[in-house]
Amino acid sequence: MKHRIVVLGAGYAGAYVAGTLARRLSPEDTEITVVNAVPDFVQRMRLHQLAAGRDIAAPKLADVFVGTGIRLRLARVTAVDPERQVVAVVDADGGGELGYDTLLYALGSRGDDHGVAGAAEYAFDVAARPSALRLRERLDSLGGRGEGRNVVVVGDGLTGIETATEIAESRPGLSVTLVARGELGARLSAGARSHLRQACDRLGITVLEHTIVEAVEAAQVLCDDGTALASDATVWTAGFAVNPFAAAGGLEVTENGRIVVDRTMRSVSHPSVYAAGDGAYAIGDNGRPLPMSCASAGYTGMQATAAIVGRLTGRKVANTKLVYTYNHISLGRRDGILQMVDDEGQAKPKYMGGRKPARIKAGILKMSLWAASHPTFGMPKRKHRLAAAPDSTAENTAAYAEKAVE
Repeated sequence: MKHRIVVLGAGYAGAYVAGTLARRLSPEDTEITVVNAVPDFVQRMRLHQLAAGRDIAAPKLADVFVGTGIRLRLARVTAVDPERQVVAVVDADGGGELGYDTLLYALGSRGDDHGVAGAAEYAFDVAARPSALRLRERLDSLGGRGEGRNVVVVGDGLTGIETATEIAESRPGLSVTLVARGELGARLSAGARSHLRQACDRLGITVLEHTIVEAVEAAQVLCDDGTALASDATVWTAGFAVNPFAAAGGLEVTENGRIVVDRTMRSVSHPSVYAAGDGAYAIGDNGRPLPMSCASAGYTGMQATAAIVGRLTGRKVANTKLVYTYNHISLGRRDGILQMVDDEGQAKPKYMGGRKPARIKAGILKMSLWAASHPTFGMPKRKHRLAAAPDSTAENTAAYAEKAVE
């Protein structure tokens, strides 16, 4: 019987891991299934651009995986049962259960409204393609260049900054306000903060610092100081949350639901489960948790792949890099900031601002799309066969027995 590998999610992490496993493991021993709720590959790093009006490529996953031997299951995950090693899904035909021997959990994250009154009902977000398209439709409905209309972006993290600057540049008739809980660009160096402020001034963005939003209504945003901001479109970018399936299934998770993994991205509670991307709580080489980001998805995906291949084929598991070295922020199409960070996760004094970092990030986005669209990077002739007793069976049984004794 073939070893069943199921990958949940076909974002940056999931598509990479699935493709690399197909490239390195023999199809005589393994079958790889990717489960994804939508038929397209979503360029999540560019959803703020999609919302602002740009045309963003969304390759069909059926085309992405054609010829790779990877099975694509278009379905929505509803539950994960690591004790029985099954995943429950719902699709156009009703759904059912998928059994696995090795599971890669890469479902990513979604927008988090933190329970703020009205945010779920009235605010838009750019955490998923459908919600970004809804925001785009709303901005289009404001008419022409949107003169006299107001957009309020809540949240001054990287997503909020990129969304506010992209909308302001693409739709100059709109009045854009960026609401920051603390100081704008607090995690950046002094020079980078100055560059960010100049960009906001150039684009006509009003910045409200040290402001907490208490409620979102259909046509206004209410702040804790009593200020009411008129808003024809409110964009919520004040944080992200992971899906609840891992916690509900009994996997060991953090308080916010991220799967606790070891250095190889393997669940510390269920050894047949690996995690990559936003859903993994991974400690980087600097001893600090990796942030939710595309870069972290890449590093955790590479480590999970190395671990799965190594253990299934009886080879030594290599430790790949788990680093967090910079923040890369787009400020519209022709401006950006590249901020280096130190081993403590703090901004270094050195940064790069202007057109060059904007071009660099455009190149990164292009490269990421190409890599996701070509997940196997060409199918090599030589692939690894599985060991006689892959650890997803023998070692897992031993691990559970040991845990039961404890």
